[in-house]
Amino acid sequence: MLETRSVPTISLEPDAFPTRWRVLPVVLSAMFMAMFDWFVVNVAASSLQHDLHAGEAALELIVGGYGFAYASGLITGGRLGDLHGHRRLFVIGMLAFTVASLLCGLAPNAWALVAFRVLQGATAALMVPQMLALINTMFPVRERARAMAAFGATIGIGAVSGQVLGGVLLDLDLFGWGWRTIFYINVPIGLAAAALAARWLPTHEAGRRPRLDPVGALGISAALALLLVPITLGRPEGWPVWTWISMLASVPVLALTLRYENRLARRGGEPVLDTGMVRERGFSLGLVIAGGYLTFFAGFMLCLTLMLQNGLGLSPLRAGLAFAPLGVCFAASSFFLAPRVANRIGNRVMVVGTLTSLTGLLITLGVLAFAGPQVAVLALVPGMMIVGTGNGLTIPSVVGAVLSSGIPPQQAGMAAGVLTTSQQFGNAIGATVLGVIFFSALGSSADYIRAMEAAALGGIVVLAVVLAAALSLPRKAAA
Repeated sequence: MLETRSVPTISLEPDAFPTRWRVLPVVLSAMFMAMFDWFVVNVAASSLQHDLHAGEAALELIVGGYGFAYASGLITGGRLGDLHGHRRLFVIGMLAFTVASLLCGLAPNAWALVAFRVLQGATAALMVPQMLALINTMFPVRERARAMAAFGATIGIGAVSGQVLGGVLLDLDLFGWGWRTIFYINVPIGLAAAALAARWLPTHEAGRRPRLDPVGALGISAALALLLVPITLGRPEGWPVWTWISMLASVPVLALTLRYENRLARRGGEPVLDTGMVRERGFSLGLVIAGGYLTFFAGFMLCLTLMLQNGLGLSPLRAGLAFAPLGVCFAASSFFLAPRVANRIGNRVMVVGTLTSLTGLLITLGVLAFAGPQVAVLALVPGMMIVGTGNGLTIPSVVGAVLSSGIPPQQAGMAAGVLTTSQQFGNAIGATVLGVIFFSALGSSADYIRAMEAAALGGIVVLAVVLAAALSLPRKAAA
């Protein structure tokens, strides 16, 4: 039913798809919804504990189950788009995500919500890689930087909206739905996006339909799950033995899977992951930058939220609104500033962006050290705004650079899946690593300022790694 005569087909010349800018907001809705649902549950944590009597383990799985299902399924989701059409998988993924969101809102207890959140993450992994592949295919090279800038802005808007709109929706308590509203809001948005996508998105000229590589898909997903599940549950569970066994087991599982993928490619098969693509220097460094930046960003957002709410006593709504200036700077920098800077200095824009974020983080650290427990929220805003500006310069630029680095159209979904996996892996790692630093510094004294200072120092180390990777990128001229 999805393939109708009225829908245009992607041709070899992207200019043949004239309505690409009208379609872009529909495509970007997938990224907004995925990021919104990653961050919004943090705001509703206390409500979930009260209404569903969710224990700490269940609460961690409600938050983290979405994340590891999302991250572990992205490469397979991207490859499915390459094989069966990005438009088809986008619509299917969007409808499935909508149904999963409705089920989350209807969950009768905490463990049902855990199951539905895992389902929601898996469906997000179907729709998100198609978004990047469609952008890469629909837009000519000269316009791709602007489209990727809009993508970068959507990451920031979606993440910050999870904090801000989540607090607003909980505060409004529409129809007495409480926390369920944060999931129900996806239903009308998802139905509208799926309908418009089915009508407007171009079809995929797949020609021959190659077969899926089930061994590779299962092996990669299993390796990521073996790593992400203990990362998610390790800290609240006290790092029991099984978490270390699981993380160690992920290494041989991934190694064996990659070896199988190499052998399959040499035999003329069609692996779910082209390891030659990952070995390419520009692509691999881009993955480090993309994953590293999200490691910093996710950890920074989590620790700052904890400090604002638990340390300074702000309500979820006021704490969420404190992030609004950061989100505005992120979006404005992504859409207006990043393309212009990239046109002047090429991929060195990522160096400039990382240095900008480092500057903002150092300013935030200085304010905390100087003001101590008497710090005012407004004093933190300038540093947060500079961090948001740096994020907006870097994130869309690295995405555009990676997906424009000679990736064949038939591998666009695979490349998008690998890139997005690195970002979501960074999300999970950041929340855990910087969270561990934060809680270790917090200790029994409950000194949230000191804990935030320690987490900021951890963020500086992560950004230093990102900066080294950005400086090592093969130099590309300005557009």
